This record gives sequence, structure tokens and C-alpha cells, in this order.
Amino acid sequence: MELAKPRIDIGLFTDNLEPMLDFWQNEIGLALDHVLPLGGGLQQHRHELLGSVLKINHAKNPLPASPPAGYRELLIAREGLLGPKRLTDPDGNRVTLVPPGSDGIERIGIRLAVRDAAAHRRFYAVALGLPDVPERGGLSFLCGDSVILFDETPGTPESTTLEGKGFRYITIQIRNVDAEHAAILARGGAEGRAPQTLGKVARISFLRDPDGNWIEMSQRASLVGALE
Repeated sequence: MELAKPRIDIGLFTDNLEPMLDFWQNEIGLALDHVLPLGGGLQQHRHELLGSVLKINHAKNPLPASPPAGYRELLIAREGLLGPKRLTDPDGNRVTLVPPGSDGIERIGIRLAVRDAAAHRRFYAVALGLPDVPERGGLSFLCGDSVILFDETPGTPESTTLEGKGFRYITIQIRNVDAEHAAILARGGAEGRAPQTLGKVARISFLRDPDGNWIEMSQRASLVGALE
């Protein structure tokens, strides 16, 4: 993939906005960049996260009681730590601050629970074409300087819907959504949603990993210029 930004963004959904903003802004220390209306009663509160974006998607109406997605833990590198500091946000999302370099994480990492590690290795290495982290024995991959880690966990439910509480998707910023989306499908990836243009902001699509977890591909105008 030709990345437009050398790191991933993280998307979560909540219907519990004020306590979530208090945790992420005051306890974790993230700065709000801006709020983006998404329509359908959704607003995206975009926070700067070591060059990535944490997207807190607030639903005005209660979210469906969907099973959790495979994205189970956000890891954030933090200077001055001697070991991991484990936290939980008001919705129960796991957040761990780690010394830089832990599991190869210099900025952020996202940890997944997966049913079949071999299937996910094929997906990340072949369909997405990402390099692995050799020290992790094929259980983590690099997207720019972000680390995607997974642990084989039998009984992990398939992720079916995008909407629901918790970490629900990652975003990869690329230069040409249509070309990359088609190429990933040709290499065995599964489609979540076909490419579409969001006004003058971005052209996006969604793919799904072997457990159905959602991955947004984004061609953002602020990064690449024209969307055509």
C-alpha cells in the first residue's frame, strides 16, 4: 500500500460522551483537534494521538448491544514509564501506556483477539501487504510506525456490525482508495463497504479481516489533495 500517513488511526463508538471525553482528554492527555458531523445523529470528536487520530464517534441515540469487535486494547508509548500502566475508560475499553519500544511500539499499537492466527497472518501479509515484526513470530505487523498485534483466542465472536460500543475499526490513510481497495480484494481481502466520497473531506471504503473486523481505507483531502 502507498500510505499517505505512516500510522493508523483508531475509531471507537460511544453514547456516553462526557465521561469518555474527560478520561481521554484529562487522564490520557489527548488534545481535541475538532468535531466532525457524520450525519445520522453521529459526531466524531477527533483527538491527536502521537500523530495518529483517536476518533470518538458519539451517537446521540443508544448504540445497539453488539458483541465486541476484535480490537481489544489500545497501547500508547509514554516516556518515563518503567513498565506498563493499565487503564480502562468509562465504557470498559482497555488502554495501556507502555515504555517506548515495548513490543516494537514507538507510538501506538492496537491488540486484537483473533480466532485463527494463521488466517490473520495471511491477511496482513498478503492482502494488505504489511511487514511483520520479526521478534513477535508473525503475531504483529507494522503499518507505518503503528503496530497491529493479535493473540489467538478460541471462541472470539465474529465482528458483524460496525456500530457498537468500543474500539470498532482502524483507519489506514492511503493515496488512492479505489486502486488500493480493488487490489486488496484481488489479493483475497473481503469488502465491508465500497468506496464512497464524503463531500470534500475524504474518499473512503471499508474492508474486513478474517474475523469480520472493520478496516477503513481513507483518501483524505487534507493529506493527498484532490479526491478524484
